[in-house]
Amino acid sequence: MTLDEILTPRLGQALRPNIWDVVALVLVVGAMVLIVYGGEQTTLPLSALDTSPVSLDPRHLPLYALRTTMRMLLALVCSIIFTLCYATLAAKSRRAEIVLIPLLDILQSVPILGFLTFTVAFFLNLFPGQVFGAELACVFAIFTSQAWNMTFSLYQSIRNVPKDLEDASQSFHLSGWQRFWRLDVPFAMPGLIWNTMMSMSGGWFFVVASEAITVGNTTVTLPGIGSYVALGIEKQDLPAIGYAILTMLLVIIAYDQLLFRPVVAWADKFRFEQTASAAAPTSWMLDLFRRTRALRALTAPFAAANKVFSNLHVRLPEGLRLPMKAESSSRLVDALWLALIGAATCYAGWRAYRFMSTTLTLPDVFTAVGDGFITLARVIVLISLASLIWVPIGVWIGLRPKIAERVQPLAQFLAAFPANLAFPVFVLIIVRLGLNANIWLSPLMILGTQWYILFNVIAGASAFPSDLREAAGSFHLRGWRWWIKAILPGIFPYYITGAITASGGSWNASIVAEVASWGNTHLMARGLGSYIAQATEAGDFPRVVLGILVMCVLVTLFNRLIWRPLYAFGERRLRLG
Repeated sequence: MTLDEILTPRLGQALRPNIWDVVALVLVVGAMVLIVYGGEQTTLPLSALDTSPVSLDPRHLPLYALRTTMRMLLALVCSIIFTLCYATLAAKSRRAEIVLIPLLDILQSVPILGFLTFTVAFFLNLFPGQVFGAELACVFAIFTSQAWNMTFSLYQSIRNVPKDLEDASQSFHLSGWQRFWRLDVPFAMPGLIWNTMMSMSGGWFFVVASEAITVGNTTVTLPGIGSYVALGIEKQDLPAIGYAILTMLLVIIAYDQLLFRPVVAWADKFRFEQTASAAAPTSWMLDLFRRTRALRALTAPFAAANKVFSNLHVRLPEGLRLPMKAESSSRLVDALWLALIGAATCYAGWRAYRFMSTTLTLPDVFTAVGDGFITLARVIVLISLASLIWVPIGVWIGLRPKIAERVQPLAQFLAAFPANLAFPVFVLIIVRLGLNANIWLSPLMILGTQWYILFNVIAGASAFPSDLREAAGSFHLRGWRWWIKAILPGIFPYYITGAITASGGSWNASIVAEVASWGNTHLMARGLGSYIAQATEAGDFPRVVLGILVMCVLVTLFNRLIWRPLYAFGERRLRLG
């Protein structure tokens, strides 16, 4: 019997579909049809937005949900690509880190309205008269709410790869390319996936601002759940708000079951431990695709191509290699590099000064700085309260995979809940009871960003090695000793990542939270968020730039003086391996 006679029946049996192939094919084809249908809507002329304005009729919500979800998924893909490039360069190169990490602090502190102020006109002019330009502006705005915490997560993971795994990669003579795909990315996968889920939810939090854009005299309203919510708030239509919340819940459950739950179950194999996981997460969707026969056989070439891609033995030229430990420590090169950074910073500051000095005076600067310190005080208090609440809860959930599976969609829904939907309740309570808006509007700032802490703590507890848990049990660590000696050091790098992104997100959320409205009732809390929101609505670009500049400086200083020393301590003293 020849080899062909043996392989042909096996190949024919592998390509013969079973019932699971049929189910998987229906799901894949259905997803492709929805993507094509949603994509066709972006090719319409811009005038179509005026002829078919957003309606509060709930029958339109399925289409709005499709358009919003496609924007968020496209922004998520862009965020993943950005994360892989940006975080890797920052983690591998000491000189690049000097620029990229402070720049990342600045980028995450720039409010989404600040990005929209300067990007809406650019994207509309890039595709004049087409909906596609407005769609790109919306996707970019959602991208700015998703990318930063994913980048911080990958950066933290690459910097904290255990020493024994690094030694193993060197003993196997892996190239930089192979080490990245076979060590850095797999080790970072659990935390990156949880931050990706958080990014998806964070996109929901700002989707209202990104789909209903008003910058000066330019108003663009794209069909979607965000613009539906904005119209419902304007019309004071409580049933419409209820329909939007229900639609959001259904969409979140759908992409949790069809996308994130399978990815979490698949990524469990990348956990760093020497003993098997006690209870691995499961996914019916992943099990379905694993049971297919023809579909798995058809995807075999892609799996082979991926294996070849990740195993490429790519070696960079000596002058372009960026490993942290091997970079030259030449004082002259460092001095030239720092001088270049300083010159670029001074030039950017001079240009900003020239732009603002034509209309603003020194008292305007003092006003913006004073408002900035008020918002800073709110951020510090709210992050402290959120940490006290969510760190214990996140540890409890992360150490129990079965509970994490059940809590995951609920946490995503709560994280996705836009602060705008809570405005009616807060505004009515504050007005009815005569409360101080400066105090009682503050919780809206942390409403969406507290989940960065919870998701990162869950990721850290989920990645906590089972062998270390068993070692803690064998040493009879209980109560506070277990918290101080075992779990808090184990999750500390993850918590710092979550706290950094939560504080940056709180600054962003201040734009929405310090100015609340319900119909004709408007409340305002003094702070930098309301300062920027008022300037943006009025089209006062010098004050917008001043507010963003003050926010960036305060966030960067806070990160440099507080979070970065804690981050370095965790990297130096609390590293696995």
